[in-house]
Amino acid sequence: MEFLLQFLLASLPILSFGLRLIRERRRAITRHIRKRRQISTYMRERRRRQRQRSFMLTMALSVTLDKKPRPRSIWVKPRSSSVCENMFVNFTDTDWKENFRVDRETFTFICDSLRPYIGKRLTVMRRPISVRTRVAITLWRLATNCEYRTLGNMFGVARNTACKIVHEVCSAINEVFREEYLKFPDAEEVVEIVKGFENRWGFPQCVGAIDGSHIPIISPTDHPADYYNRKGFHSIVLQAVVDFRYRFIDVNVGWPGQVHDARILSNSCIFRKAEAGTLLPNLCRTIQGQEVPIVILGDPAYPLLPWLMKGFSDTGRLTEGQKLFNYRLSRARMVVENAFGRLKGRWRCLMKRNDTSMESLPTQVIACCILHNLCESRRDHVNDNWLEEAEEYRQRQLHEDPHDGQDNTRAISSRDALVQYFVEGY
Repeated sequence: MEFLLQFLLASLPILSFGLRLIRERRRAITRHIRKRRQISTYMRERRRRQRQRSFMLTMALSVTLDKKPRPRSIWVKPRSSSVCENMFVNFTDTDWKENFRVDRETFTFICDSLRPYIGKRLTVMRRPISVRTRVAITLWRLATNCEYRTLGNMFGVARNTACKIVHEVCSAINEVFREEYLKFPDAEEVVEIVKGFENRWGFPQCVGAIDGSHIPIISPTDHPADYYNRKGFHSIVLQAVVDFRYRFIDVNVGWPGQVHDARILSNSCIFRKAEAGTLLPNLCRTIQGQEVPIVILGDPAYPLLPWLMKGFSDTGRLTEGQKLFNYRLSRARMVVENAFGRLKGRWRCLMKRNDTSMESLPTQVIACCILHNLCESRRDHVNDNWLEEAEEYRQRQLHEDPHDGQDNTRAISSRDALVQYFVEGY
């Protein structure tokens, strides 16, 4: 036993030496393999550079020897031209209006008007996207609310490019057309509108009807609860005043969906001007012995003011005259609801959840309102099938709680005079 123990102790140095040899051999093998790999990688890279130099030399020689000029690289994807040309050339008039939401004449008018503002110059590096393609991309987006990635694939541009084009064109629409197609009427135009309301809708001293409409949006990152309305979706509010021809004469866009219509009004430019007496001309009319000013018609969500007329709250004790007044006012106010229906029926981006950034969305909404007025003025009317879908959506819209503030005394007198006016049959 002692002999065996002595043998093992004597063998330990030999075993230790053997293990060191094995480890050294393994390290040597590893270094060898690593070196072979480095050499192999170096040789592959060297061959790749040689092939690249040969290819570039060949291309340079071919360009030098080739007498025919080669076309430069273009800005848009090669397929975009054929897709656009197919739309522009092969679309029937019905297909055109169904997809772009305007007829060919209106489309051409928009392109010609915006050309100085959105046209890009041809450079030695790029061939720019044409004006009509830019307008087509924008109108398609407004008409369908399709994703920018899908829009870009359709027209052969990148997603970010499509997004940028839509914003640029909408901004140009606001800059070029707003002064003519979306402005509050001057004194002469107010007189014409007042006559139009009375002749068509039977309500005197009315220049417009006001209401708010919710534009669905994707939940924003900042303060999402503020945009969550009582119907259960996120939205911003479009406040609009509409004349007797379903045209917008004032819009205010961007307030969160949770905010009440009365608060939006009280913070709007039209409210400040009306309260200061600079919005409407002083053209009162004597009705039933009472001086009645020109007014805007509102629903129960708004306050009763000298320049803002609304109906009687139905508590179950209304007189026949008050019921008649409410009917007349509601009938005249239908212009604003119908205008919203036409607007959203044509531009369906206002009817679906919009993924446009919160900074750019008001510009897009206002552009839709301007294009609505432009089309109405050119008698480029909406199709009936567009209105059917918009009507279904309108039924799901919010109805704000009645305004519970104190009514203006002068406004009460004007309303009572109008009640007698309707009761006595004018």
